[in-house]
Amino acid sequence: MHSIEVVLAMLLAVVGSGYLVRVVPISLPLPLIQIALGAVIAGVFGHGVVLDPEIFFLLFLPPLLFLDGWRIPKVGLFRDKAVILELAFGLVVFTVIGAGFLIHWLIPAMPLPVAFALAAILSPTDPVAVSSIAARAPIPKRLMHILEGESLLNDASGLVCFRFAVAAAMTGSFSLASASVTFLWVAFGGLAIGVGATWGISLAQRWLSRQFGEESGSPILVSLLIPFGAYLAAEHLQASGILAAVAAGITMSYVELSGRALATTRVQRAAVWDMLQFSLNGIMFVLLGEQLPGILRGAVATVEETGHLNPWWLAVYALVIMLVLALLRFAWVWVSLRWSLFRAYRRGESLTRPDVRLLLATSLAGVRGAITLAGVLTLPLMLPDGSPFPARDLAIFLAAAVILVSLVAASIGLPRLLRGLELPDEPAERREEDFARREAAAAAIAAVEKARHGLCGDSAIEADLYTNAAVRVMANYQHRLEDGNVAGVDAARLRQADQAEVALRLAGLQAEREAIFRLARRGQISDEISRKLVRQIDLVESRYR
Repeated sequence: MHSIEVVLAMLLAVVGSGYLVRVVPISLPLPLIQIALGAVIAGVFGHGVVLDPEIFFLLFLPPLLFLDGWRIPKVGLFRDKAVILELAFGLVVFTVIGAGFLIHWLIPAMPLPVAFALAAILSPTDPVAVSSIAARAPIPKRLMHILEGESLLNDASGLVCFRFAVAAAMTGSFSLASASVTFLWVAFGGLAIGVGATWGISLAQRWLSRQFGEESGSPILVSLLIPFGAYLAAEHLQASGILAAVAAGITMSYVELSGRALATTRVQRAAVWDMLQFSLNGIMFVLLGEQLPGILRGAVATVEETGHLNPWWLAVYALVIMLVLALLRFAWVWVSLRWSLFRAYRRGESLTRPDVRLLLATSLAGVRGAITLAGVLTLPLMLPDGSPFPARDLAIFLAAAVILVSLVAASIGLPRLLRGLELPDEPAERREEDFARREAAAAAIAAVEKARHGLCGDSAIEADLYTNAAVRVMANYQHRLEDGNVAGVDAARLRQADQAEVALRLAGLQAEREAIFRLARRGQISDEISRKLVRQIDLVESRYR
């Protein structure tokens, strides 16, 4: 019963944090408030929840990674794939090696494999935290897409490196040749399983729905179960469940373009996933605050083994590690930019050198967040021989401290760094959206006209009623294609055509949606714009359903 009370208190803390972040007089990142509330819960209940690392990993990471893959803008991901891959894979390996050796040198009491594990789990960045900070800073949209794409892929690469480092710490040995072969199966097997899980489950659900029908909540529940199914299947086959969850999410975004889900299902599903994302992210930070007192005591004990009896050495370690991570990221971004400019020069292309503030912003925007926290909390409690996992509490404390410092640094630094910076316009996106709206309106007008002919009866009165309803429905679509106005018609007669109007409006909305999905499947508009427009159509349709 005590555990249930603690969980309920944590959920209330997540809800309360959403209000407190708007009430406090100074601007604080939401995770900081959630950590503080978690510490309050620890003080009220006296002792915290005992976490099983494997269960914690399973409950929190698959749905978050799945949602990241589902909602990441694919056009930006493929357009800037070279830059994103350099950041998501090259920078991760660079960070693991550079920061791993430095952490071991800085803290001799932390074994080298554990230092590599800590460096690996610190390498993923968190775009959700950056997005919340970006509301107060004019981060260019293309830079945000790069940061989101980097985060999606470096979550996977960082967590895979983390698993290898933990395995080395558990067994005491590491073979690069064996790890390379294993990595190929872990990576490609996980990706294949994730894609197959989403496609297979979606096809099975579609067939069952056609044969037997389904409850309205079934598609939403299925979407919640897919990431767990992909993750567990991959882990059972010794592949990466992390990559399987990411691949399942990316595949889900393409399955969604089929447009087979009902409008109400999409609206309700989006609300459920938004709530789940907010809850899981919040609970992780509340959990950190709730466990922080015990973690701090263990970290102090580990530091004392190095001969540093003053607990302030913990703050020194955290600041040095954060500084090293920032310098490694800046160095990688700078070298990557120089290399891109050199290749463009060799090809005879001309590239505009970005403002140095954008370069610094890219480095400062490497905020650590929920994935780092979820991963580090899964460090094993014991070694195979039954002894405690070395420096576990210290690693968790340092990861938490780096998360806090990076959040504070970005929330203070990014708005000041980018203030007054002239950002390039994004005309292509606006043109894309306008093009999609015009195409959808044209398709809707054709569908309404076709539906009018199908609904009209033989009598002249009925034909006139449906014609008036069609004129009223098509008026909105005509405004998108031209600036002309549709002549008014008798209001009393139109009120008699309500039922006909609803049928015609639904036909038009369905045609709009199909046109947008078709444009997205052909790559003529981005999935981000298609998702935005389809959501608007779904919300309008829900009024008539």
